[in-house]
Amino acid sequence: MGGLITDNDAFVSLFSGFQHTAYRLEVRRMYGVASEDAPFQRFLTGADPGSEWLRPWLDLMSEQTATGKRVERVRVVDDPPSDFLRFEIANTRLNLDAGEDIRYLLRDTAHELKLPDYDYWVFDSRLLVFLRFNESDDRFLGFESTEDPAEVVRHLQWRDATWHHALTFDRYLDAFPVGR
Repeated sequence: MGGLITDNDAFVSLFSGFQHTAYRLEVRRMYGVASEDAPFQRFLTGADPGSEWLRPWLDLMSEQTATGKRVERVRVVDDPPSDFLRFEIANTRLNLDAGEDIRYLLRDTAHELKLPDYDYWVFDSRLLVFLRFNESDDRFLGFESTEDPAEVVRHLQWRDATWHHALTFDRYLDAFPVGR
C-alpha cells in the first residue's frame, strides 16, 4: 500500500480513470469535507442548502455514468440517522439523478455482516482505495490505495454482502421515513 495521498485532483482522477465499476462502502456517522461545511450548517438550521456545492460531483457522476459506467454506494445508517446522514439522505435524490446507485444498510446489519469500520472504494474490481479521516474532527485527510489481490477480493466480498442486504433509497425511505 502506498502512502497517504492528499491531492484532491488525484482523488477526482480516480472517477474519470475507472473503466466499468466503482463501489463505495460508507460507514461513518459524520464526514468533514470543507465544501460541505456551509451547506451542512444551512441544513441544520432548516434552510435549503441548495445544490451548487455538490454540482462538480454531480457533473462528474453524470459524465461517467452516461458512458455506461456504474457507480454504487452502500451507506451504513443508524435508526435514527445522525444529523450528517440525514443531510446526505436529503441530497441523495440528486446523486441518483446523476446516475449513482446509493443504497442503505442498517448499522445492526453491518455489525452482523462483520463489515469493516472504515470507508473504501473499489474500482473495476482491482483497485482498492481506503479513505482516511481524522478521528478527532472527522476531517477527510486523503486516501491510500492497493491492488493486492487478496485485499481487493476481501473487500469485494463485503461489497457483495452489503449489496445483497441493502435497501434501495425508496425502500429505505418507505421503511424509515426520515427527513421526507
